Amino acid sequence: MPPNTLFRLPSPVTTIFFSHFYFTPPFSSCTSSLFEDNIRTLPIIATQKPISQQHQWSQIINTDIQKRELLFTLLQSCSLYTHFLQLHTQFIRNHFIHHPRLSLKFLSRSVKICPNNVLYIYRIFSQISMRNLSHFNTMLRAFSCSSFPLDGFKFYRMLIQKGVFPDYLTMSFCIVCCTKSFAFVEGMQIHGSIVINGYGRDCVMITSLMELYSENGRCDDACKLFDEMRHRDCASYNALISCFLNNKRTRDTLSVFESMKNLGRDCRPNDVTCLLLLQACGNLGALEFGRSVGIYIQKHGYGELKKLNNALITMYSKCGSVDEAYGIFERMPVKDLVSWSSMISGLGMNGYGRYAFEMFWEMQRMGISPDEKVITAVLYACSYNGLLHEGLLLFEKMTLEFGILPNIHHYGCVVDILGRLGSLDQAYDLMNSMESKPDVKIWRTLLMACRVHKNFSLAEQVIEHIVEHKGKETEDYVLLLNTYSSYGQWNKVRELKEYMNEKGIHIPCGCSTIELKGTVHEFVVNDVSHTRKDEIYEMLSEILQQLKIAGYIPEAPSELHYLNVIEKESWVSNHSEKLAIAFGFLCTPPGTTVRVASNVPICSDCHNFCKLLSAVYNRKVIIRDGSRIHVFREGKCSCDDCW
Repeated sequence: MPPNTLFRLPSPVTTIFFSHFYFTPPFSSCTSSLFEDNIRTLPIIATQKPISQQHQWSQIINTDIQKRELLFTLLQSCSLYTHFLQLHTQFIRNHFIHHPRLSLKFLSRSVKICPNNVLYIYRIFSQISMRNLSHFNTMLRAFSCSSFPLDGFKFYRMLIQKGVFPDYLTMSFCIVCCTKSFAFVEGMQIHGSIVINGYGRDCVMITSLMELYSENGRCDDACKLFDEMRHRDCASYNALISCFLNNKRTRDTLSVFESMKNLGRDCRPNDVTCLLLLQACGNLGALEFGRSVGIYIQKHGYGELKKLNNALITMYSKCGSVDEAYGIFERMPVKDLVSWSSMISGLGMNGYGRYAFEMFWEMQRMGISPDEKVITAVLYACSYNGLLHEGLLLFEKMTLEFGILPNIHHYGCVVDILGRLGSLDQAYDLMNSMESKPDVKIWRTLLMACRVHKNFSLAEQVIEHIVEHKGKETEDYVLLLNTYSSYGQWNKVRELKEYMNEKGIHIPCGCSTIELKGTVHEFVVNDVSHTRKDEIYEMLSEILQQLKIAGYIPEAPSELHYLNVIEKESWVSNHSEKLAIAFGFLCTPPGTTVRVASNVPICSDCHNFCKLLSAVYNRKVIIRDGSRIHVFREGKCSCDDCW
């Protein structure tokens, strides 16, 4: 078997190596080339030397030195693509494209000027006749930054087949290419080459490999690489934190951050670390820990960075502390579009839709034009806060006034608005009139509205679309189960469960977290692992007794219709959200806001439980589930009972 068969052959779709329209070989086929390839699927690429050898560097020595220095100076100061094209013409006319050092500078500059135009960069590379390894590494870097990262691996493969020995930069860029294209098999081949070539202990290389394994769901392998590193730096720890975030081990990021603060200078948390930690705190609802990260940011001189201030706004908003988010927003000396978008989104998700709408118009008065994401944030705020007519008006005006064409996210918000208004047929017609095909998320939104308004005939049509899309998320199947059971379609429930068993689809166990004094506590259904479990269940029992006096009746899922009242109550009483809330009540004084984060959408019973709880105990309860934030105050929820 020839060596090249060990590699995965490239797909003839979306690859620049098959773009013969761009690379018609203008050179003689008899001239030897570093990139002659016997792989039939790859065409002859324009890397061969010209027929005439008059442009070799040996004949360019007498070129005007002043002209060379002038072009070099212009190249360093060039920042516009049109100017760069003019310089390209001069480099070709004066034969500088064949000078090893000048051509490398020119190629490197092209990556900075037009990083998204890898086709053009590759044509420049093809015109260089005297290349060294730095040229190849620069071209690999261009592939790693482009929309064709997998072509970087194919480029590396041809380089190896022609006997060019790679260095650590070559390997590093190849790993980035494999990571971005999720090419795990190819990445493992590069990992083997790294070990063989003696780069297995390089800190930068191992960090890149950690990112490869992390992006492909191999968290344990990434952690093993980290443990085997002899010398670690801040980038290594950031890669570990990112790995935990990508693989749903968010709690572990907090302990890594704490350990980093006690390490040497090279491993101290930097701005990237803080950015990742704020994301983790927002996901966990860990407000106290997030505040400590904010203090660290100020203490170490990162307080003026807009990206961190924007991340703080998002974190405080996700944790339900809108006042603190607004305080960060107000103190920012310069606010960009992301700042306004984050604040508008934060206000909307916490039930302050009117303020979000007013802030949107204030942003325009400040001379900042909205983009697609800002419009989405405003529509989201309108739909989740009862500003339904305002949302529909904005949707109608967004193209005329702002020149923004509606995308699938905008349509999703409008479908949600129409669903809340009860205009289900209008929402269905809107989805069918979309230029792009509605995705499963929009159909899911309409199906939830059908359940709320008990429109089973339309729900059946929506279910057909969801099944047609073959919803891949477990949430889709949970919603279908709940919809079938709520209408008494037990045969459909049984068939869907059998299908899920055949496909190995399992409904995830509900998990809720609550942070107290900087420590995150985790609970699951019927949890008995907590050290204070007896006190927690005793507190939950006391809360349930008080709520029953106020009229609370446990509501079990419809598929449990065959159970008696006592069995149903036992089934729903020990949900993870209730256990986390009971622990919060146990450990905090009366009147304290309780914040809980859950990995699954809140059920109807827990929703009713929290509404009544907020009224009876006069406490604000904030639950951020898998789809949105619920803010319970005085017996009401910010979602207006539609989620």
